[in-house]
Amino acid sequence: MNVIQEINNFNDKFATQGSKLRIEKRGEKLNIRGSLPSKEDKNNFKIQRISLGIKADISGLEEAKKKLQLINLQLELNQFDWINWKARPNKIEIKNDFEFPKRLNQFEEFFFKESRNEYLSSSRKTTWRSSYKPYLKRILNIYDAHNNEDLQNVFQKTLESYKEGSRSRKQCATSLSVLANFLDIKLPEDWKLNSKGYGLNKAGFRDLPTDEVIERLWDKIPNKSWKFVFGLMATYGLRNHEVFFCDLSSLKHSGDKIIRVLPTTKTGEHQVWPFHPEWVEKFELSKLGENPELLPNISKDLKITTLQKIGKKITDQFKRYSLQIKPYDLRHAWAVRTIFYDLPDTVAARMMGHSVSLHTQTYHHWITKRDQQQAVNNALLKVKKAKSI
Repeated sequence: MNVIQEINNFNDKFATQGSKLRIEKRGEKLNIRGSLPSKEDKNNFKIQRISLGIKADISGLEEAKKKLQLINLQLELNQFDWINWKARPNKIEIKNDFEFPKRLNQFEEFFFKESRNEYLSSSRKTTWRSSYKPYLKRILNIYDAHNNEDLQNVFQKTLESYKEGSRSRKQCATSLSVLANFLDIKLPEDWKLNSKGYGLNKAGFRDLPTDEVIERLWDKIPNKSWKFVFGLMATYGLRNHEVFFCDLSSLKHSGDKIIRVLPTTKTGEHQVWPFHPEWVEKFELSKLGENPELLPNISKDLKITTLQKIGKKITDQFKRYSLQIKPYDLRHAWAVRTIFYDLPDTVAARMMGHSVSLHTQTYHHWITKRDQQQAVNNALLKVKKAKSI
């Protein structure tokens, strides 16, 4: 079997999923090359290379594929960090003994090493608290309860301790994959398959607010500043914190109503169109084009706060006004709305600031329904035409 041909086949297939990463062979080793965050500023991307140190044969290619998929997932979830992908000499083979807790501590030390500035340090602390600490605590508890089992089973039991179809399960899989990479532990073959969970569960299908409910909830908010927040999220499908990091000048009466999400946000700069367009006027968003200071006055200085804290302020306000929906419900409702406007999935994904693969996975239920409905409509049209002949 030709390794070069297999690499090319895999790269072509992965590219169709919207990834900008690829596996390359350099000498006798395999690397990953593509658009990755700058080591100095994670909001800026450039073409870079990750040295895997994996032998360029068929067995090595299978391992490189898993590394590439892990890196791609970290990028989608905004969890990619170069510190997890630097070459580490003298990796220690972890036995199922007292070394494991010790190595978890070493992983934490390694994670926080080389923070170059205040912003990166603060950002890394937030990522550690929300994306790593809960899952490392869980795996340590399971390790203590099953310390006669090998570590591969401990990893598997930790993953399976989270509900299927939950975001926590997907997040756990991502975080433990990084840990396994650090410890040089081979995860089970079906790890990625068992990690499925990001997106909307079955309950979410019926719980998303209708357009009528969204309009009614907007009317219910007593504070004008927070009405603007709600209106922006509903009309443009923004993440919580993105509301405060947008160029809103196009919302002026003479503007094209296409807002620009700034590069300081979670997934960088992107443009978003309104769905429904008439909501720009309905929710009085044109006023923000003239005066963006009409939004709530909160600190946006990322040297003293985080995107997560800014987002939480919106969640707290939704609870305060007893809106009985979560802020992200507005984002999900926007995404579903674009599906039935027949907006191409690639375009909608770009507007939402995530990959096409994540978009189709998250909104698979509605996308499938749309495609099936189109097929049914085409079939019915053919029958109608045949009868009219």
